[in-house]
Amino acid sequence: MTVAAGTGYALIALGPALSVFVAAISTKPFLILALLSSTLFWLISLIVLSGVWRGFLPLKSTAWWPYVILILTSVAFQEACRLAFWKLYKKMEHMLDTFADRVSKPRLYLTDKMQIALAGGLGHGVAHAVFFCLSLLTPAFGPATYYVDRCSHVSFFLVSAIISLGFVMIHTFSMVIAFNGYAEGKKTDQIFVPVVHTLAAVMTLINLAPGGCVVGVPLLCFVMLLTLQYCWKMVWLRLSENSNRQSVS
Repeated sequence: MTVAAGTGYALIALGPALSVFVAAISTKPFLILALLSSTLFWLISLIVLSGVWRGFLPLKSTAWWPYVILILTSVAFQEACRLAFWKLYKKMEHMLDTFADRVSKPRLYLTDKMQIALAGGLGHGVAHAVFFCLSLLTPAFGPATYYVDRCSHVSFFLVSAIISLGFVMIHTFSMVIAFNGYAEGKKTDQIFVPVVHTLAAVMTLINLAPGGCVVGVPLLCFVMLLTLQYCWKMVWLRLSENSNRQSVS
């Protein structure tokens, strides 16, 4: 039964990411390479970030503000890394377009660019899950479950899996939004991503309060759904605009 429970927690955390991979990425080797490169990039950035904070941990203060500082600096660092990742992607895109012109092939379509952004975002989400969640789920395959005093109504492993699911989806589709914002110069998209990232990260502090997981986890899921809805709307508008331009031309 514990093996089934551990497998269930892992599927909650990574099941949707696996579905995105199978449906949109697995059929194209280049997207798989982009996913692996993104995962490695974000794992390195998280390791660097953890190394910086290692000198200040564990936090001995019982106040909440040190955790806020930790979260805000972490989000700022990751958003800076996102911008750096996009600039690396633009260089790669330029090389691919140059090669396409040389061999008389069409350049990257808008859908190709969105799929690359999706692969990059999925790599970010998987890196986050590996770094923050999968190591915590290993004991879930043991002979018992685990509860914490501040969330005694819900299994610690279930809370961790749902939080991981939320961040995987937020990071995956935030990358699509961010890439579109950078490419089109849309401030709304550029601002939306760090704001959502900050909100989701700060909401995890609610879990530190007694019974906070009952509030914090649903709020994180709401932010996840908000990100999905915003990304769907943005992609629909971009594809519609692109289709109209092609029909006019």
